Amino acid sequence: MEQKITVQSADKVKIQRPDGQKHNDNYSPRSRIYVRDTKGAMEYFRRGFGFLLLAVFALIPWLTYQGEQAVLLDIMDQRFRIYGLTLWPQDFTVVAWFAIVAAVALFFVTTVFGRVWCGFMCPQTTWTFIFMWFEKKFEGPRNKRIKLDERKMDFDKFWRKTGKQTGWILVSLLTAMIFVGYFTDIRELFLNFFTLDAGFWATFSVLFFAFCTYGNAGYMREIMCTHMCPYARFQSAMFDKDTYTVSYDAERGEPRGPRSRKADPAEKGLGHCIDCYMCVQVCPTGIDIRNGLQYECIDCGACIDACNDVMDKMNYPKGLIRFTTERNLAAKNKKEKTNPWRMKSIGYFIMVLVVSTVLVWDVATRVPLEVDVLRDRNQLFRENIEGQIENVFTLKLVNKSQQDMTYRVEVKGFDEFELIGDSTKQVSAGEVGTLPVTVAVPPSLLEGQVTEFYFVVTAVDNADITNTHQSRFLYE
Repeated sequence: MEQKITVQSADKVKIQRPDGQKHNDNYSPRSRIYVRDTKGAMEYFRRGFGFLLLAVFALIPWLTYQGEQAVLLDIMDQRFRIYGLTLWPQDFTVVAWFAIVAAVALFFVTTVFGRVWCGFMCPQTTWTFIFMWFEKKFEGPRNKRIKLDERKMDFDKFWRKTGKQTGWILVSLLTAMIFVGYFTDIRELFLNFFTLDAGFWATFSVLFFAFCTYGNAGYMREIMCTHMCPYARFQSAMFDKDTYTVSYDAERGEPRGPRSRKADPAEKGLGHCIDCYMCVQVCPTGIDIRNGLQYECIDCGACIDACNDVMDKMNYPKGLIRFTTERNLAAKNKKEKTNPWRMKSIGYFIMVLVVSTVLVWDVATRVPLEVDVLRDRNQLFRENIEGQIENVFTLKLVNKSQQDMTYRVEVKGFDEFELIGDSTKQVSAGEVGTLPVTVAVPPSLLEGQVTEFYFVVTAVDNADITNTHQSRFLYE
C-alpha cells in the first residue's frame, strides 16, 4: 500500500495512509535531527559563556611562566607543570583530590540546577553548536537544510556541503592541536606540524583527536549525550522535587491545540500551548519536553527561548517552558517555594568544602623535594683501612620546584660518622639529580646487623625545603 510520510517533528514521524489510519514510528537507529535556530536570553547566555570557555581553553597553553609554558602536562617525562607547581607520579594524591573536588562539585550543581553542565559547559555541547553554526551558514535554516538533503547532487549542493565540511575539518584540526598542546610544547607543535616536521606520536595525536572532534560534533552529536555519556544515566539519582530543570507547565499549557492569535483559548477549552512543535525543532537531542522530564534533556534552554518567542507572538505570558522545579509546578499553594538549601544540597556543599580543604592542604604542605635512597647491591658493606664500616648509597634528588636548587646532604642517627663524597648537589628545575655517597661509621657505634639512621636533604637557599629519608646501615 502506498504511504505518504509527513515529518511533524524532529523525533516523530507520522505515516499517513490513504485509508486515513495513522502509524507512529518512534524508533529509528539514527534519525537525522534538523535543529532550528533560535534566539533569546538563554541562547545569548549560552553563546557568551561558551565563548568564554573556548577562549580559556585556547589561551591557557599559550601562556608562559618563568620563561616556560605555564601549563604543560608532560606525560612522556611523567610530570605536570602548572605554573609554579610541578606534579610527579609521587604526587598522584593531588590529582586524585582535584578529580574528587570536580566530581563532588558537579554533583552539588546537579542537585540544585539539574543538568546545566551538559547544556552550558560540556565540550560536546559547545563544539556541537559550533558545527551547527557552520551548517546554518552554508546550508541555510532548518527547512532549507531538509530540502537540500532531499535534492540530488548538483553544483549548489556540492559547494555548500564542501564548505561545511571544510569548516568542520578546520575547527577539528585546530581543536586537536590546542588540546595536544596541553601535553607538549605548543609552539613547537604548531611550527613542526605545518612544516611536516612533527614526530610520529605528535602527528598521530593531532589527527586522532581531530577525527574524534569531527565525528562527535559533526555526526554523533546527541548520540554521545543519550547513549555514550554515563552522566546521562546516573544524573537522575541526584534529582529530587526541588531540582531546577527545564520543565513544561502542563497545568497551564494543556489541553494543547492550534488556534488563531485573536482566539480566546478559554472559550475553546484550550491551554496556552498551540502545539507548534517549535520546542522540539530547536532541541539538539530531538525530544519533546512536553512529555515530562527525560534523561536526554541537557538543560540547554533552547526550548525556553523558542516557546517564549511563540508566547510573545500569541500575546500570552512567557514561561510556559521554564527553569523550575517539580515542587513549584505541582504546588497549589503559591506560597510554597522550592528551598535550594535542603539536606541533600547542604550535604553535597559540605562535601565540596571538605574535599576542597583537603586539596588545598595537600598542595600547601607539599614539599617540592623528593628523596629516594638506593643501596649498592654489589657490596652491602666493607671495612676501610681505618677500621670503619662503610655503606655505599645513591641518592635520587627530585627537584619538584621550577627553580634550580642546590641541596645539602646530612646524616643523623650516629654520634660519629664520616660522609665520603660530595655533600651538595645542584639539580635543575623539574629534574632528577643523582648523588653517590659513602657513609663510614666506627663498628663500636653500630647496634647490630641493622642500624637505622636518616639522610636529611635541605635546600641551601631555602631551609624550609627539607626532606628526611630513613635508611638502614648494614654490618655483619
